[in-house]
Amino acid sequence: MNPFLVRDKLPDFFNVKPKHVIPAINKVIHENLKVVSKIESMSESPNWINFVVPLEMCSERLDRVWSYINHINAVKSSTSFRKVYNQALAKVTEYFTNLGQSHILYKKYKNILQNNNQLSHSQKKLITNEIISFELSGVALPDKQKTKFKEIQSKLSKLSSSFDENILDSINSFELVISDKNLLKGIPKDVVRSALLKAKAKKIKGWLFTIDFPSYLPIMQYADDRKLRKNIYSAYNTKASSLMNSKFDNTKNINHILKLKYEMSKLLGYSDISSMLLKTKMAKSSEEVISFLSKLTKKATKSALADIDDINDIAKEFNISKVMPWDMPYLSEKLKKKKFSITDEEIKQYFSVNNVLQGLFNICKKIYGLNINETKVSTWHEDVKFFEIFNKKNQLVGKFYLDLYARKDKRGGAWMDEAISKYKFMNEEESPVAYLTCNFTPPSNGNAHLTHDEVITLFHEFGHGLHHLLTEVTEYSISGIKGVEWDAVELPSQFMENYCWEWSVIKDMSYNEKTKAYMPKKLFNNLLESKNFQSGLQTLRQVEFALFDIKLHTEYSPKNRSFMKILNNVRAQVSVINTPTWNKFPHSFSHIFSGGYASAYYSYKWAEVLSADAYSLFEEIGILSKTAGNKFKKEILSKGGSRSAMESFIAFRGRKPKINALLTHHGLTNK
Repeated sequence: MNPFLVRDKLPDFFNVKPKHVIPAINKVIHENLKVVSKIESMSESPNWINFVVPLEMCSERLDRVWSYINHINAVKSSTSFRKVYNQALAKVTEYFTNLGQSHILYKKYKNILQNNNQLSHSQKKLITNEIISFELSGVALPDKQKTKFKEIQSKLSKLSSSFDENILDSINSFELVISDKNLLKGIPKDVVRSALLKAKAKKIKGWLFTIDFPSYLPIMQYADDRKLRKNIYSAYNTKASSLMNSKFDNTKNINHILKLKYEMSKLLGYSDISSMLLKTKMAKSSEEVISFLSKLTKKATKSALADIDDINDIAKEFNISKVMPWDMPYLSEKLKKKKFSITDEEIKQYFSVNNVLQGLFNICKKIYGLNINETKVSTWHEDVKFFEIFNKKNQLVGKFYLDLYARKDKRGGAWMDEAISKYKFMNEEESPVAYLTCNFTPPSNGNAHLTHDEVITLFHEFGHGLHHLLTEVTEYSISGIKGVEWDAVELPSQFMENYCWEWSVIKDMSYNEKTKAYMPKKLFNNLLESKNFQSGLQTLRQVEFALFDIKLHTEYSPKNRSFMKILNNVRAQVSVINTPTWNKFPHSFSHIFSGGYASAYYSYKWAEVLSADAYSLFEEIGILSKTAGNKFKKEILSKGGSRSAMESFIAFRGRKPKINALLTHHGLTNK
């Protein structure tokens, strides 16, 4: 049996092979097309049972198989798997494009919405979403333009895949071997040990460093050797560009992606790319997004300039006359230690992975009544764990894979993705399954430990996971995070981050195995004082990314196609740090060129307004309040895409969101 086609249990991921990919995709698509053809030709009036449900079942079958394949390509990439993945991607893209351009199906959806008064609110929402999706797929275009649209969709899927492949290949191609131990001064011992083990594995003398984040960041933060910091900064910030390796240069991919999206927007009658992409967002125009980001810029700039002054002051202590970008993390860490008597390394010793997970699970038990237990299943790597979630009635709620550590052939970053989404089709029902993926430093000796920033990342991704896993919506296409506006999808994830700053949470999960002691309250207080350390700079950094994204997709045209020029204009407008002209950040900006955040990177800050305001209710009545937790679960987490995000927020908070809580949380209220 093809492991990708198993339905009564989870796939045997350990034994999946490239040869399984194409047969699985071909089979599901073939079966789906027979169903679609039958539905298109049926003579009876369409309704929820005879029309929507069969199509939903088709979507679920293909989505499930594709999620398995897509995930393996992200966490266990290889030349052979990549080849069949791209072949399958072309088939899946063609299938959904053709489906989205079926005028017969489009008319039947509209017919149901107009003529069926028995539909529930969530059913109406699903059908409305589908109608919009058809329109954004070019269903109303003339045949010639439909063909053009299909060609664009096919090319875009290939280009997005190529974009990600170039990043991964570029990262894997870079190795820095250090033979002089003196150059390693300041770098944490566990990082040095990991570099030594990497070198030994390749039978290299010395220490082997890469630009995987767990290797890159400690060098930037702690390496006393300024030249070393510059070298690793240069490699990291020129990856996937010609400056590093022309073989993996994403310049052509970026230009081609933008050109095709522009053509697509024009075909659909939009003035620019952003207008098309914002059609399904909470924000309804680029002007609204830019206005929102401008307000944040005004609030953060004064604080950011003060942050720069502090950096320049401490730079003098290290004989640095002109602070460069590769000095910023290093000097920031020195400044943090001076101001708050803490370092990431000192904090890290208290956050073993096992203790952090237990603390996270305890929160879920206290506010949601959940029990989370580890169990054994087949996984793609020995480090991957698997858990089941049960409610207070001991009923299975959902399951998730947890893949925490960086590996060579694994995509960078951190993310949650759907393996299986909750649904109920007649007599068929399924609980949701999620992938939670991070890229933390693997344990080199015993239990792995996390920096506080990594703890925040883990809580963030788990928040996404809860949004997917705690849904009570059984209509497939609006279950979990499906159908949720993209600029609201970060609400549950950023909400969970707040718990990383609460003593009542931290005190029980911060245990030092060597000293057999919990984190001292004084040390936590120092950590808490550092919460808004450089919040101005961090806010402007996110604004810079978001503003570049929205302006790029608003201003791009065949006559204005220099993405670096647009970025430089944004930097001149908001940045208080002089970035080198050779910095090629866009070349690895996968969020917007392959990750679904095009014209939507502002979502992180937009949703942060929602999350801070939502958390303020917990601050009012108790951060571990079951009352608040049940309400958040009922009105936010369980509703999925069954209603608009604004409706869900108002149902939870009793009003529209306010920015006040966000500004308070970041210490920007008086700036």
